[in-house]
Amino acid sequence: MAQPISADLVGLSTDPIDITWNEKDVQLYALAVGCKPEQELDFVYEARGPKVLPTFAVIPGLNVMGAVMGQVQFNLAMLLHGEQKITLHRPIPASGKATAVGSIAEVWDKGKAAVIGVECAVSDDEGPLFTTYATLFIRAAGGFGGERGVSAPALIIPERDPDVVVEDVTRAEQAALYRLTGDRNPIHIDPNFAKFGGFERPFLHGLCTYGFAGRAALSSLCGGDPARFVSMSGRFSDQVYMGDSIITRIWKTEPGMALMQVETQKGNVVLSQCQVEFRPE
Repeated sequence: MAQPISADLVGLSTDPIDITWNEKDVQLYALAVGCKPEQELDFVYEARGPKVLPTFAVIPGLNVMGAVMGQVQFNLAMLLHGEQKITLHRPIPASGKATAVGSIAEVWDKGKAAVIGVECAVSDDEGPLFTTYATLFIRAAGGFGGERGVSAPALIIPERDPDVVVEDVTRAEQAALYRLTGDRNPIHIDPNFAKFGGFERPFLHGLCTYGFAGRAALSSLCGGDPARFVSMSGRFSDQVYMGDSIITRIWKTEPGMALMQVETQKGNVVLSQCQVEFRPE
């Protein structure tokens, strides 16, 4: 039975969940986050691997997060993705079987909203493979008497031009394509559901934007090599609508570390407080 939102949810976990994926899954994901055969053939063509984008980790992570949140009472129309982090222990294989365990790591009462942090740890026969962490912002679900929580120190963007700027254009069918990877929230495709949630029209999944930014980091910081990609975190700040450009600005701050900020062509920041750890050459 689903439990109401409260601090008592901390520690709630799933039983081990078996997960599988195959070449078609990773190729579909790559296309859904904007991979182009001309520049990124290794990620969309089985004869070249396929290599797996590190941000593919969010796909099984989301499924396990769904199993965790299935034990919690909340209104899906009020749900927004707050933050996302992935940590890769080694490259994700093009197909595989693994075991995942999801758990609630934190619950905060923000007054008008509740924030729930969910972790997913994935391991296969060779050991830990990757970990995902996400915070979920549930509007109109606060006021249950919990602690407000402490905000992490803000990441400060350097006062200089970025080292790299990568620009992509989203397609009219981007959200319809991305939802085929498993994120079926109707707010991203159903105009009536989007309006019910308080939005003018369907908008792109935050995790799709995250995938676009991850591609930019992979190509710019890791030379396209997933084995050099360690982790990426970020906060979803605003909506991307289909047809918008996604502009990723990257500042290298020290060996193996970079900050990113993602905007649209309208100048609104859509992914902030974004940090990438990678293995230098």
